[in-house]
Amino acid sequence: MSRQAPFEDLVSFRRDLHRHPEPAWREFYTTARIVDELETRDLDALYVGPEILAADERMAVPDDDSLDEWYERARAAGAREDILERLAGGFTGAAAVLERGDGPTIGLRVDIDALPITESGEDDHVPASEGFRSENEGFMHACGHDAHATIGLGVLDAVAASDFEGTFKLFFQPSEEMIAGGNAVAKGGLLDDVDYLLALHVGLDHPTGEIVCGVDGFLAVSHFRAEFTGAPAHAGAKPEEGNNANLAAATATQNLYGISRHSDGATRVNVGVMGGGTATNIVAEESFIEGEVRGETTELMEYMEERAHTVIESAATMHDCTVDISVEGKAPSARSDDALKTIVGDVSAGVEGVESILESDDLGGSEDATYLMQHVQDHGGLAAYVGVGTDHPGGHHTRTFDVDEETIRIAIDVIAGSIDRIAGEQP
Repeated sequence: MSRQAPFEDLVSFRRDLHRHPEPAWREFYTTARIVDELETRDLDALYVGPEILAADERMAVPDDDSLDEWYERARAAGAREDILERLAGGFTGAAAVLERGDGPTIGLRVDIDALPITESGEDDHVPASEGFRSENEGFMHACGHDAHATIGLGVLDAVAASDFEGTFKLFFQPSEEMIAGGNAVAKGGLLDDVDYLLALHVGLDHPTGEIVCGVDGFLAVSHFRAEFTGAPAHAGAKPEEGNNANLAAATATQNLYGISRHSDGATRVNVGVMGGGTATNIVAEESFIEGEVRGETTELMEYMEERAHTVIESAATMHDCTVDISVEGKAPSARSDDALKTIVGDVSAGVEGVESILESDDLGGSEDATYLMQHVQDHGGLAAYVGVGTDHPGGHHTRTFDVDEETIRIAIDVIAGSIDRIAGEQP
């Protein structure tokens, strides 16, 4: 049967997800709880796991041991077995469809994964003091995706209860934090007939009550892992007989930061993780680095990516090592369409709790919602990425991050109202 969840039920749902954060492609409990809720609604279609994904487009899929560990965690936490079986292999995520007569097809994308950060246990941290701190130690919702999923449910209810005419598709996308799930959803087939797409994010350094009608300034990004292989030797007696993989990794790391900036726009490079070797008296046989390149445009990111791969391969050659480079995640740049920005702004002006409205703002980071936005735009549609401010005590990706839950209500009203207006005006 169809129902519209009271606000307190949505808050409870958000807090349940907050207690059970899960990383990319391991959102088993999260997806199961979302499907639990969706099955109580009067939907025209419900797609689960592999039904929303182009399997070959998934990136950074963890190994079987990690998938099995998180699958069992979800089972122990009470996730339904029949839903878990549909998610086997890390095919997480879901999509819901409402059909309400003739009209355009409008999509909303929300993301659902968490981060490998240990959540604060201090008394002044609300999730800790009110009993919904992460139960998966070492992981937390430090970017608000628990709120995003909850807002998605609230928007679904509001659209179902409105005079909306058309088709509404709600996408719960996995693996955003790894920049690894957006392309799989974009190419999964369900987005092909979408005429208009909205995506959203809470916070982004905007306070509760502030709306950004269309976020721009996405940096295209590519994540890489380079694995170096050399030859071991006794570091004291015969060092010349070894090929030092650690030296190759160190040389690559240093030289990556020497890539020339580009005159066409902003570019970035960073090596965030590195490791290798087995003992102080052994010339290292294996080492690795993990990093990323970014660009103000997709073309600038590809310039950085090409140069980075050349630098890494040259470092390996310099130290008589070999290297295997893999792309672990990737997303293009994108821009929000002005026509949708205008509608979001007009709707926001009439929403209780909205105190300021910005037409646009630069993200200054990366997001794989850009794959979905670009897919819709390439098919002749329009897309916008909406920022909904929230007061948070710690910055995004920190152990004290939290969401002002009033943001959930504001976001539902803004997004649902915008969807109804888009369907009526069809810009």
